[in-house]
Amino acid sequence: MLEQGTTRSASFLARLADFRPRAPRNRRPISVLPERIHLLGAGGAGVSGAARVLVAHGHVLSGHDRAESEHVKLLRSLGVEVEVSPQECARLPLGVQLVVRSAAISLQSPAVSEANARGIPVLKYSEALGRITPFGRTLGVAGTHGKTTTSWMLYHALRGLALSVSDGSLPQPGAIVGGVCRKLGSNAVLHDDGGWFAVESCEYDRSFLNLSPHGSIVTNVEADHLDYFGDFEQIKSAFARFVERAPVNGLLVLGPDVPRSVEQAARAPVWRLNRDFEVQLKRERSGYFTFDLKGSGFSVDSVSLAVPGSFNALNAGCAIALSVGLVAREWKMDPNEAAFHAARGIEQYVGSQRRFESWGCHGGVEVVHDYAHHPTEVNVTLEAASRVFPGRKLHVLFQPHQHSRTARFLAEFADSLRRADRVVVADVYGARAHVDGENAASASDLVDRLRAANKEALCGGSGRSAVEALCEGLSGDCAVLVLGAGDIVDVRDDLIRELARRRAA
Repeated sequence: MLEQGTTRSASFLARLADFRPRAPRNRRPISVLPERIHLLGAGGAGVSGAARVLVAHGHVLSGHDRAESEHVKLLRSLGVEVEVSPQECARLPLGVQLVVRSAAISLQSPAVSEANARGIPVLKYSEALGRITPFGRTLGVAGTHGKTTTSWMLYHALRGLALSVSDGSLPQPGAIVGGVCRKLGSNAVLHDDGGWFAVESCEYDRSFLNLSPHGSIVTNVEADHLDYFGDFEQIKSAFARFVERAPVNGLLVLGPDVPRSVEQAARAPVWRLNRDFEVQLKRERSGYFTFDLKGSGFSVDSVSLAVPGSFNALNAGCAIALSVGLVAREWKMDPNEAAFHAARGIEQYVGSQRRFESWGCHGGVEVVHDYAHHPTEVNVTLEAASRVFPGRKLHVLFQPHQHSRTARFLAEFADSLRRADRVVVADVYGARAHVDGENAASASDLVDRLRAANKEALCGGSGRSAVEALCEGLSGDCAVLVLGAGDIVDVRDDLIRELARRRAA
């Protein structure tokens, strides 16, 4: 029974606050996949999430990764045998029926060659994801920025809708997301039979074209991954093909800046932010916003977010809109009541790891880490930080992600980092080792740009040396932002120790 109007009871809010997903009501192996699967790059954000779902379905998994990680440890705790070695070996366990490789594993890798020699099929992660996600129940979240956060917001909205029925008759939603939800401590949740499934849909390598979403969100479309796409026209073309995959009885929700050519490719009805529904910012408290949402036939007031940044109000609005327009329609819910319960679900979302993630206050210095590795992401992260830490100087340790991206966006990176009071640029992280020789830039190139703009900046090197360079210039009331999508996350312990040591000194 739906909890409505004045019966928005304490029991509903209590169920929302109790964030332990119940044991799903389906345990059958996925019919389009074999039982015995080996994972290459098992500790990756996407592959490890898919592994959690496969294990819950009863598949028998093994895997390999080049380094220990929290994802690897968790997979082992689930009974997955994961071998860790810097060099990938060709040996595959006996009985393997399928090999799934992350995007970081090439077709020339020894294990892939061995699988080919033994006649074992090999799928890219994105291809396997298209088979794992439930047909007709998948909701894809794509965009140059905001995919992880919006995917988790959508899951929370779906969860709020499912829990609004007090007898528990509605199936629970699931998710596979490229970042760990802090509250869940997981990057994946298994769904009930018939439950909706939120999935982060990555554009790199046109991976999202392996999905068949019934409904989709596209937060934004900007130039990125140009080492693969070549130009912005190819990016827009890829997103157009993605939105085309939603059927005529589905729904497409778009952010306000998505190109018209992408919208025109849709077969499903389209709701565009600022045209078909509107987010109205209501108040702000230290960077955390409350907003009203108004759409055609539905509205909800005073949605208070537990993640900072006005851009997250837009992400939340898109998640609520898709939930109301598609899910509530199927479940025959009153749109206003559905918007209320979806909003209350989203209010339970407190963020993901590596997305404006607090590393605590050490020696009087607030430390935050964010995955930002595109100029737009750096800009909005620094804007949010200036609101969360008003009056404090912002010191940034930034690790550029790939030499080619750094070169293409050198001026834009310099412009976005000018919001900081001081910038230490670590060595460039080359995730896909893509350097074309004619279009590559280094940390010193970015530092030169910042200095030319009269911004205090220096090269930090890597690891420990970058931490020391950052801490050397800290003074007064300040905050530290550690930005980047590479291995800069690994400096956490060194940074905390150095801040404690400086305070003691």
